[in-house]
Amino acid sequence: NRIISEVKRSANTGEKAAIIVRGGPGTGKSVIALNVMGELSQIGHNTHYVTGSKAFTETIRKILGTRGAQQVKFFNSYMSAEAGAIDVMVCDEAHRIRKTSNNMYTKKDKRSNKSQLEELFDASKVAVFFIDDRQIVRPDEIGSSKLIAEFAKTNGIRLYECDLTAQFRCNGSDAFINWVNHTLAIEVTANPFWEASNPYEFKIFGSPEELEKAIHAKVAEKATARMSAGFCWKWSDPDSSGNLLDDVVVGDWKRPWDAKPGAGRLAKGIPPAALWAYDPNGIGQVECVYTAQGFEFDYIGVIIGKDLVYRSDQGWVGVKEESCDSMVKRSKDKFVDLVKNTYRVLLTRGMKGCYVYFMDEETRKFFESRITK
Repeated sequence: NRIISEVKRSANTGEKAAIIVRGGPGTGKSVIALNVMGELSQIGHNTHYVTGSKAFTETIRKILGTRGAQQVKFFNSYMSAEAGAIDVMVCDEAHRIRKTSNNMYTKKDKRSNKSQLEELFDASKVAVFFIDDRQIVRPDEIGSSKLIAEFAKTNGIRLYECDLTAQFRCNGSDAFINWVNHTLAIEVTANPFWEASNPYEFKIFGSPEELEKAIHAKVAEKATARMSAGFCWKWSDPDSSGNLLDDVVVGDWKRPWDAKPGAGRLAKGIPPAALWAYDPNGIGQVECVYTAQGFEFDYIGVIIGKDLVYRSDQGWVGVKEESCDSMVKRSKDKFVDLVKNTYRVLLTRGMKGCYVYFMDEETRKFFESRITK
């Protein structure tokens, strides 16, 4: 209601406005964002829904159909947009806003000197940012509520900020997310220990085989569930027949990552990366954070690799040699925080349960020490 009120006010006064909506995993950011787009479009406002995730964007487009898909864009879609062309820009997953929209494929005459945030503000009359400041998982992602607020104030743009606090994921409990944040030393919360009696299912498994079996059992029960892992293995292109390679290897257990974006021809039954979370055949692959972010399932299985380990005499330690994420490995002193955020994202994708396998024994023992019977 406040967003719609701000849009109507701007339409009457011609004033630009920015709205920041902060919320952690499961607080309904995307639900509100999509409803805002729908309601504002119905009453005649040119409204775009914008994200930085190809998988999330393509899935939304598929669900909305051809007509609605025209309003669903990427953050880098506005390099040459006319000023104020969009009445309302609904920016979901705004923590994924990058420094610039330029990339390796941008032609020299098309490159922009503007920041991506400036492009979004210039193209819109009202910009709404749905954001979780603790979901930044790449060094080139700069989206933060602080940065957006400072830009708005510096440029004389009317600003309204609010926080979503109700929890709709993780069985309606804040306790699990608070516990994950506390255990990963992301922030101190009121939930340093997890109570095993909590109705939300958090289970630690002794092998990836057992973890996968539990996830498949939930799918057999008609629940939505997926396997995920830290980015600790290379991500190969499919072979000449379109089959995925078994990159994720833990002992004798081997599985492929989901298909790379733009992987080309894929063998029958393998969904493209953009639709992996939506397609039932996605259960056969393992997702990394770049596919998982923005989605939720009834149950999530997480393999926690050796790129982030806990040591009793040091706390959380980042191990760059165990990471295959080249961009995050180049992030210098930000590496540990980015990998922590990565696992926070993966661990909080499940609405009813989170099943975990730890590759590092001391890390597993630490997590177990934070659980009360």
